[in-house]
Amino acid sequence: MCIGPVNRIFHWGPLTAIAIIKIITLMTIHCSRQWWSPQESLSGAVNFFLFFSLSGSTIYHFITAIYEGPGYLPLKWRPERLEDTQHLQFCRICEGFKAPRSHHCRKCGRCVLKMDHHCPWINNCVGHQNHGHFAAFLASAVGGCCVSTVILICWLMTVLSRRNINFPPPSVFTLVIVVFTIGLSIGVVLAVGMLLYFQLSAIVRNTTGIEDWILEKARYRRMGTRDVFLHPYSIRWGVNVRQVIKWSCEPDGDGILWPVREGCDQYTLTREQGHQKQEKRRRARRYRVISRVSGSWVPITFGWRVLCHPPCTDEPRMKLRPEDIVIVTRWRRHWLFGEKIQEIDDPKVRVKGWFPRTSAIEVVDNEDYDSFKDE
Repeated sequence: MCIGPVNRIFHWGPLTAIAIIKIITLMTIHCSRQWWSPQESLSGAVNFFLFFSLSGSTIYHFITAIYEGPGYLPLKWRPERLEDTQHLQFCRICEGFKAPRSHHCRKCGRCVLKMDHHCPWINNCVGHQNHGHFAAFLASAVGGCCVSTVILICWLMTVLSRRNINFPPPSVFTLVIVVFTIGLSIGVVLAVGMLLYFQLSAIVRNTTGIEDWILEKARYRRMGTRDVFLHPYSIRWGVNVRQVIKWSCEPDGDGILWPVREGCDQYTLTREQGHQKQEKRRRARRYRVISRVSGSWVPITFGWRVLCHPPCTDEPRMKLRPEDIVIVTRWRRHWLFGEKIQEIDDPKVRVKGWFPRTSAIEVVDNEDYDSFKDE
């Protein structure tokens, strides 16, 4: 399901981000006009214009990243050449093949072009169409908060030192809000700055968050051999960067066909991913549920070890009953991830997620897994 334009913004992620942007912007403008008024000097005007530009750029690219969207693969998509389908995975929900670099997002309900990740802050995926706007949003937010932190701290030091104050003394409430905003700005610089670093690193290498995971597994599969897997879409760092970062933030290409390095083709990465999924099928195990699982994110009844060691992911938790059968494909010390086998084989109502490890036991017989669907 694709979320409508109104519901896209009325979500805790965008609303929280907009609230943070507004608080930092309003308090910084207030303190800037008192501490270094733009009307009194050219340097003050430049300082004010710099912050105002970064703040405006932040909100513009933020909203654009939300409503531009990542770009979706057409429903029931097929490659032009029928023989190319042997290299591609089939999406049963979208009823079509997944193009190279495309992945199905369970939250958006569509196959996303060059999917990087689903970001709760923009309540949308980061993909081919909005990757440039998302990176610009992160850069503007970090730059604006750096300027904001300097202005707010200088204003606060001026007030506390009680020197050269040419404006009315602020109230205690204003001081508390300014201190809170300083903490908020520093938090944005640290948290968003780290995310910006990872995004820029991925852009330089022309990878996505999902592809980094595929490449890591590709290297692991070849460990101890002379075979080296080369990422087909990483040509040169300059070419890689220009595919995403531009003044217009408009991406190159249609999101389906991509330039590749010498010795690779459009399906080099998809074939590698197919081999990895085959290995995952062979590793999968069948588990039978022996105790009821509520699907809660806080499963108190399973003990403190389960409660204090949750999977670091926003993937769902499953609700299970005794005697349910689950095909498990991922393991943690206290948690398991898999898909529940259901009587009705409908890809649109598949039940997948994490559940406590102590709630199920492994079934040794795993002969029917050949017919099980990929994640």
